[in-house]
Amino acid sequence: MNDRWSAEIDQLAQAFQHDFGKLSFDELNWKPNAHTWSVAQILHHIIVVNESYYPIINQLRNQTYYTPRYGQIGFINRLFGKMVLNAVKPDQKRKIKTFPIWEPERSQVRGDIVHQFVAHQQELKTVVLGCGDLIKAGTVISSPANRMIVYKLETAFDIMIAHEKRHLLQAQAVNQIRTGQSTTS
Repeated sequence: MNDRWSAEIDQLAQAFQHDFGKLSFDELNWKPNAHTWSVAQILHHIIVVNESYYPIINQLRNQTYYTPRYGQIGFINRLFGKMVLNAVKPDQKRKIKTFPIWEPERSQVRGDIVHQFVAHQQELKTVVLGCGDLIKAGTVISSPANRMIVYKLETAFDIMIAHEKRHLLQAQAVNQIRTGQSTTS
């Protein structure tokens, strides 16, 4: 079951490495305007979002995690999961503002951010592969950004992958603007 995420995590790491691995510090941190994230900020944001789930998974392992009661109501966690997943899908054209805890660095991000991201992907894959028992049990969690938003851990991993795919497209668009290439919608 977890293998589907493992392959996608590897593919995304390869895509980001291929597209941005040879960019310089200045190219990675280039922004077309003050309201758009740089490629480096996008990568940093993905790492921050994914790692925000780690404390929840650790608490689940230590049996210290508390899921709100309404999270155990199937239609509620399915509804929230579907809403969040649909919001972050790559084909979703509507721009959404991130929660403050997931904001990327405002200043320039370190030049080795692509390397950091690839290493993060390996760590994420290890975490996901280690959650088979929790997924099989149908474990429900709250979003790290808002305890009122609940969904299955399995859906959380789907959300993370869709989120990475969405931001890969965003980073590619920023890089196309930087190089003067036209973007296609």
